[in-house]
This record gives sequence, C-alpha cells and structure tokens, in this order.
Amino acid sequence: MDNPKSSGGQTPSQTVGPYFAYGLTPEQYGYPLKSIAGGTLVEEGTEGERIRIEGRVIDGHGAPISDAMIEIWQADFQGHYAHPHDTRGSNTGFRGFGRFGTGTDPENRFLFDTVKPGTTVDGQAPHINIIVFMRGLLSHAYTRLYFDDEVEANTTDPILNAVPANRRTTLIAERHIGPSGIVYRFDIHMQGPHETVFFNV
Repeated sequence: MDNPKSSGGQTPSQTVGPYFAYGLTPEQYGYPLKSIAGGTLVEEGTEGERIRIEGRVIDGHGAPISDAMIEIWQADFQGHYAHPHDTRGSNTGFRGFGRFGTGTDPENRFLFDTVKPGTTVDGQAPHINIIVFMRGLLSHAYTRLYFDDEVEANTTDPILNAVPANRRTTLIAERHIGPSGIVYRFDIHMQGPHETVFFNV
C-alpha cells in the first residue's frame, strides 16, 4: 500500500459542521439529552422587565443561516452578573446565560425570553453579550446587542462609542410590541453591506 504522506496530494479541508448546535442544544433538536441552557432565561419570580430577543443570522447573500447557534450572557435588571468576578452577585438568582439553535425554529430565528439588563457598575449601557457559532466559522464570533430605547446611556457607553459612528446601528436592537409583550429585533449579518460589528476578545 502506498504511503498516503508521499502521494503528493493534500488532504481536502473541511468546514466546521453543525454538530455543535446538536450537541450544545440537544433538547431543542429533540435528542434525549439534557441541555444546560436554552432560550428561556426567566422563571417564576425572576425580577425585571420581561422581554423577548428575536432575530436571524444572515449570510453574505442575505439568506438566513439554518444551523447557527447563539449564546447570550447578560446582567440582571440591576446590572449585576451572576459571576464570581462581579463581587456584588446577582440579587435575583438570575443566571443570565442562554443558548438557541436557529435550526429549531421554522423561520430560522433565535428566540430568547429574558429580562432587560440594567446599567453595569462601570457605566456601560444596558447590553447583551452574544457569541455566534455556525458552519464554516472556525472561531466563534463575538458581538453585542444594545437597545434603541436607551438613547442617553448608549451615547456614553465606552464600547459602543469605540465603534465608528456609521457602524453602530448594526449593534442596536429595535423595540416592538408583539402579541406576548416587548420584543427587541436584532439580526446578525455575518457579511455584506450590513455586516454586524464583531469584537476581538
């Protein structure tokens, strides 16, 4: 048998497949395994203004991506994180972490039922941290969601103001009133003229 290393050909490259979505959100995809996080971050007694975050991950051709997975991480309504580095801790028992696979929604959306975060101790405007996983993305992408009704806080947010003025709208979610209450719409554009601003972490 020939030695494959001496065949002169290079092994074809492979893009990252959608297995992470199935593995990290198995309940959403109907597998009999327990997920550590899902699209619902609130439970009975969770304090704060209830909101829904909804949107799609859009490719460079303007089409929704059906096998992306979104993670979110946020503070509670008082601006406290449930994290050891935030020594104040969350006063509400709110974990602030969620995952959603876009392939589980008929419209390929991500949907999170949560509470609107408060201003953090360092003066950052209310925001939600977002991580995008998807096929072909060798390293996940980081971005943020800000709220269009937090105009004053947004104008002084140090992270948002580090973004060129003509690109800031890609980080702003639009508030709507839906059948179930307050909805913030936020599409994530991976490429193209409306490409979302992504951050190096």
